[in-house]
Amino acid sequence: MLSKLIIQNFAIIDQLEITFHEDLSIITGETGAGKSIILGALGLLLGNRADAKSLKQSDQKCIIEGHFILSELHLKSFFELHELDYDSHCILRREINTEGKSRAFINDTPVNLSTLKTLGEKLVDIHSQHETITLNNKHFQLSVVDSVCMHKALLLQYHKDFRVFQDQKNTLATLIANSDKGKAEFDYLQFQFEELEQAGLKASEEATLEVEQKQLTHAEEIKTALDQVSQMLAETDPAVIIQLKSSIQLLNTIEKYSDAVSGLKDRISASLIEIKDIAAELADLAMQTSLDPSRLTIIEDRLNLIYKLQQKHRLNSSEELIDLQMQIEQKMLAFAGIDDQIESLTLTIEKNEIALKKIATTLSENRVKGNALLILQINSLLVDVGMPNALFQISHEQTTQLSENGFDKITFLFSANKGFSPSELSKVASGGELSRLMLCIKSIIAQNEKLATIIFDEIDTGISGEVANKVGSILQSLSKNMQVISITHLPQIAGLGDAHYFVYKDHQQDKTYTNIRILSMEERVLEIAKMLSGDNPSEIAMGTAKELIKTKK
Repeated sequence: MLSKLIIQNFAIIDQLEITFHEDLSIITGETGAGKSIILGALGLLLGNRADAKSLKQSDQKCIIEGHFILSELHLKSFFELHELDYDSHCILRREINTEGKSRAFINDTPVNLSTLKTLGEKLVDIHSQHETITLNNKHFQLSVVDSVCMHKALLLQYHKDFRVFQDQKNTLATLIANSDKGKAEFDYLQFQFEELEQAGLKASEEATLEVEQKQLTHAEEIKTALDQVSQMLAETDPAVIIQLKSSIQLLNTIEKYSDAVSGLKDRISASLIEIKDIAAELADLAMQTSLDPSRLTIIEDRLNLIYKLQQKHRLNSSEELIDLQMQIEQKMLAFAGIDDQIESLTLTIEKNEIALKKIATTLSENRVKGNALLILQINSLLVDVGMPNALFQISHEQTTQLSENGFDKITFLFSANKGFSPSELSKVASGGELSRLMLCIKSIIAQNEKLATIIFDEIDTGISGEVANKVGSILQSLSKNMQVISITHLPQIAGLGDAHYFVYKDHQQDKTYTNIRILSMEERVLEIAKMLSGDNPSEIAMGTAKELIKTKK
């Protein structure tokens, strides 16, 4: 429900705020007063294109804001899908800057125009003689038939199952594509895996081999150095060890004369022990160091293999090669399991398709009955709204291919004149005829479900008398299940409103503004009387106006 509309700096509107009634709101006013401008502003709020020409003051931005009550429209899933905060009180806002560029907001969250338009279509249906898109939409036409079939729960179940079915088919197509790709790649992956597996790589192996390679490459140099140092410490004349022993013996002869000498002798003794150990270890290390050309060849061959694999796969270490080997193995296992997945998913899809076709068949049977009922109801209402020669029919095609709505394709057919075969609405119906047809359709839908706000712009064009009364009665009935806003020139319809708004031009200092206000009861009587007999209504007109308003009560 549209609870409030705020318009700033749009066309000839400076500042305007309207609070709408939840049932039937009537809007009247002189021709050219600005009723269409208000609808234009609402159209921008719902996603229509904008430009700088929309601005009243070219140096200020235009703001259009609508407050909506969503509690009965079941739109939480829309907000979740678009990652928007849901609240039963929703605010849509459109801003147009001085360059004609616009921004859109839902509950103060910026959104693209497409998202705003999609939500707007769920909130408000503006229907005028120039706006027939909804009525010509095939999805809308099918939804009209479904509304009289009373199978909403079954239809929701079908939509849910069909989405799962489609997701499964998409997954199957991906698996088949991956399988075909995998078969082409599997041999190459297997070759890579076997090459890495045969290499028998170990973590940190490369670094260990490189150290050993250096030792074997310089073995002679290392052995010579170790032998020389060992000999210098223990065997040459004079060797370091021999000199240290001699030093200790000399200090032994004088240590009784000095405590300091005794301490120094002890330190030399400790050094002697350490150097003996070093000399022994050097000797052992020299013995262990040997020239082994065959071992060096093995190590170099091993390192060449590792380097070759690194270069081939553009990696830097044995660890990375081992990780690659594991990844290739996982891919091979995945490819190996795809055929099993394909077989299992194919059986599931076949089973689900059978179940879907069963539901779709039931929906089709219901729609055949619903078509007959809808044709009967609409043709009866067309007589009431002043089109006794009009004929409404429904073309119902059934396919064997499942779609998002089952097997059915619905097309509304219409003829306004006797002797003409019904054709598609866009080809034969005028704007006024479509408006009244939409009124009939909406009144039928509203008997079964809660609808969004609908706005009728001059639906009364070309009618009067009893037909006007009938149209007004349908609007009244419609407003029991949804919010209805009707722009009208007919007093019979104006008298039926739960709230009556008057659009007028406000002239201030050589400037003209469009404004709107809700009328009091006395003002309503006067306005309807003027609609009946002109600017200076008679007592009879005033009395008739009072009677028209009483009729509503």
